[in-house]
Amino acid sequence: MPTIPHVFEGLEPHTTSFYLDAVAALTDAKVPFLFGGAYALAYYTKIARHTKDLDLFVKPADAPRALETLKKAGYRTEMTFPHWLGKAFCGDDFIDVIFSSGNGLCPVDDDWFTYSVRLEPIGALLCPAEELIWQKAYIMERERFDGADIIHLLRARGPVLDWEHLLRRFGPHWHLLLAHLILFRFVYPAERDRVPAHIVESLLERWRNDMADGTSKERICQGTLLSRTQYLNDTEHWGYEDARMSPRGPMTVEQITHWTAASK
Repeated sequence: MPTIPHVFEGLEPHTTSFYLDAVAALTDAKVPFLFGGAYALAYYTKIARHTKDLDLFVKPADAPRALETLKKAGYRTEMTFPHWLGKAFCGDDFIDVIFSSGNGLCPVDDDWFTYSVRLEPIGALLCPAEELIWQKAYIMERERFDGADIIHLLRARGPVLDWEHLLRRFGPHWHLLLAHLILFRFVYPAERDRVPAHIVESLLERWRNDMADGTSKERICQGTLLSRTQYLNDTEHWGYEDARMSPRGPMTVEQITHWTAASK
């Protein structure tokens, strides 16, 4: 049995036992995984937020094997959303086995492990702060907005982030990163130095060039990348294309329908 990570302190004994047993099972089965969610956030920002779930991140190819391993360990499992999420249950507690994001844009790949942080002395790997910012930037549901997590990550890790890597992650969605950086400046007027000035300037230059190019003729709604419900009028009644839809995006009609229905 591995040593209890400090992020598990304060949990109920049965919850801690479940988490440790699951982690041990995955380790013994040699399924590579990363700690994420509230536990990675606690490490980076020192903000403790205990929940009834543990987020473990695996590569998409490893997700079925991870769930099968947890099933053999005695837990009920399900592939809740085949495009990004599975679960393992123990009473009221559960583990999220995450291998992408709800919009399908943020699959767990080699870079998640390359940029991960090793939690000593137990050797557990934490999701990189860069990948957490990237994935959380798209979460703007009516009932959930992860902007505060991003702002706290920027405050805690801004000077040591690999900003070039983060820019590559956002790619053509750099507008979204700029929006969060502007919000950071609003929240923390005295912490502007946490974000390199040249990063902000380069994004603002992109914005100026983007504005000079004029209005796009593509009737596409990228709001669906941020919320699965709040832009349905746009795609269902107003004639906008859904940015998630293949071949423009990574999701099929069936995946979008399943993911949307679960929110109602």
